[in-house]
Amino acid sequence: MGLRVVAVKLILIIMNCFFAFGDCTGGLELGFYKRSCPNAEMVVKMKMNTSMMSDPTTAPAILRLAFHDCQVDGCDGSILLGNSNGLTTETISHKNFGIHKLEVLNEIKSSLETMCPETVSCADIIQLAAREAVSLTGGPYMEVLTGRRDTVSTSTKRADYQLPTADISVDKFIKIFKKKNISLEDGVALMGSHSLGISHCRNFEGRLWPLPDPTLSPPFAGMLQRICMNPTLSDVAFAQNDATIFSFDNQYFIDILCGRGLLRIDSEIARDPRTQKYVYNFGQDTQKFFYRFSSGFLKLSEYKVLVGEKGEIRRDCRIRNS
Repeated sequence: MGLRVVAVKLILIIMNCFFAFGDCTGGLELGFYKRSCPNAEMVVKMKMNTSMMSDPTTAPAILRLAFHDCQVDGCDGSILLGNSNGLTTETISHKNFGIHKLEVLNEIKSSLETMCPETVSCADIIQLAAREAVSLTGGPYMEVLTGRRDTVSTSTKRADYQLPTADISVDKFIKIFKKKNISLEDGVALMGSHSLGISHCRNFEGRLWPLPDPTLSPPFAGMLQRICMNPTLSDVAFAQNDATIFSFDNQYFIDILCGRGLLRIDSEIARDPRTQKYVYNFGQDTQKFFYRFSSGFLKLSEYKVLVGEKGEIRRDCRIRNS
């Protein structure tokens, strides 16, 4: 009798979750716009493909932007809001240095507003565009849930406080993902996003002088010292994150195991016993990396989302409606 009562209660909980939200993922759904704006996801894909063909730096820029949006108060589109009505944009945070390609997302929003006015949120556009950034560069295609709504607030100070620093330690890295209910293995896989793009000297020059960080291979450290030799150009000079910066693959993990990690966290996860086994596994098995990355990405993309009547659907991603 006791087990039967427990089973009935469990069924009621599931039914309540379903009727309240449409599913048990906090109100997000697969194909949320299939009736209200059926071509929304295709528009995102086409616009991303066009932008990436003309400028391959689009992919790493959009992926980083998506991660940073979710890190500050959740995946709510706050990173796209500009300075207006007393708001201070997150993009001017020193931790958002190098954030760009916001115009790509604004163009996607403009197209969708013409097709389906006040229907598709900026928060969803960010995550769908990040999905395409990964897929169109050779990575996994991820079934991103949609139905997010947009926040009406943004803050430079909150971005300064909540975004991780360029020299984050493994301990802090673990805490960040644990708070978001992301496993350590999935968190290490998410670091594989460094497979795309570059890092500016300002983010790692502290590892080069007065003596190179001993975790860097000598040839790699020497190359970085030559690239970053002029301190006045640290905001301009850069190095590749890995050997295949326009392909989403497992090269990043192979490189950091060989002492070629640009950032402190890159080198540390390759050496720390808590994370090293995952780095090694991902370096050996691309499909395992893709699977765990997809798992981590989807969990992160659902972090602290606004759904239902919360927030709004912005008409322009740069400005709140009222």
